[in-house]
Amino acid sequence: MMAELVNIKGFAELKLAMEALGKGVSKNVLRGAVNAGAAVIRDQARLNAPLMTESLPGHQPPGTLKRAIVNKFIQAQSNFTQVVIDVCVIMGKSLRGQGKKHTRSQDAYYAGWIERGHYFVAHKPKGVTWKSHRASEQGKGQFVPAHPFMRPAYEERKLDAVEAMRVYMEKRIPVEVEKARK
Repeated sequence: MMAELVNIKGFAELKLAMEALGKGVSKNVLRGAVNAGAAVIRDQARLNAPLMTESLPGHQPPGTLKRAIVNKFIQAQSNFTQVVIDVCVIMGKSLRGQGKKHTRSQDAYYAGWIERGHYFVAHKPKGVTWKSHRASEQGKGQFVPAHPFMRPAYEERKLDAVEAMRVYMEKRIPVEVEKARK
């Protein structure tokens, strides 16, 4: 079987080879391999993500965006011949106030704004109506340009991710086959 795995040239051939290995072996190997490839993309996205250098009141602590970039296994779309792992930015109020001193956060709700750009509109002062605020210069806002970090990470490292998956499978398949024989 190992001789056949060396000669695989595409995903259709890989799928057939994984089916031949059996469900247990295939599931273990594929999940680890896809996770290894996703980790390459995730690590590059963390490097690309901008880091806020100062702590501002009302904002998430510095480093939140980098901490919030994770690999997420999607069980509903996965089986023994297909594994889906999403490299994404997690968000939600439950992810705030983490750590011993409750000063860390993984709630990067603003990640899409950074990736695609957004308008910044100053807060409305008390006693001013929304209509007059939006008519003022502050209320019109200004466009903050995009600082993409996820898409460039994928584009820069997609071939490295495939190579990481290949290396993982090359090492792991013999181990899993040996475990299955016992």
